[in-house]
Amino acid sequence: QVQLVESGGGLVQPGGSLRLSCATSGTTFSIYAMGWYRQAPGKQRELVASITRAGITNYADSVKDRFTISRDSAKNTLYLQMNSLKPEDAAVYYCMADTVPHRYWGQGTQVTVSS
Repeated sequence: QVQLVESGGGLVQPGGSLRLSCATSGTTFSIYAMGWYRQAPGKQRELVASITRAGITNYADSVKDRFTISRDSAKNTLYLQMNSLKPEDAAVYYCMADTVPHRYWGQGTQVTVSS
């Protein structure tokens, strides 16, 4: 089993930055990909960014060139650096870890973008 704990959410003004962290524990050796998803009120959960075991990254068109997904393998931690935040980025952000045969989710962390 894998446990995921997000942190780093909060309130930021448009144009500001936040860095989200996802600490992993458990059978982390089984993880082959991780990602960040977000869900705004009344909207479907959407993929924001992902990274594979090999280090290949993928971004939603709406966040590319503003967000960066990265990992620190020694710390078993996933990060999402969010720059130039827009009001439409406001959502609950969830950390995800893919294993065989399960997909694991964190509890979510709220990101609010408001002036």
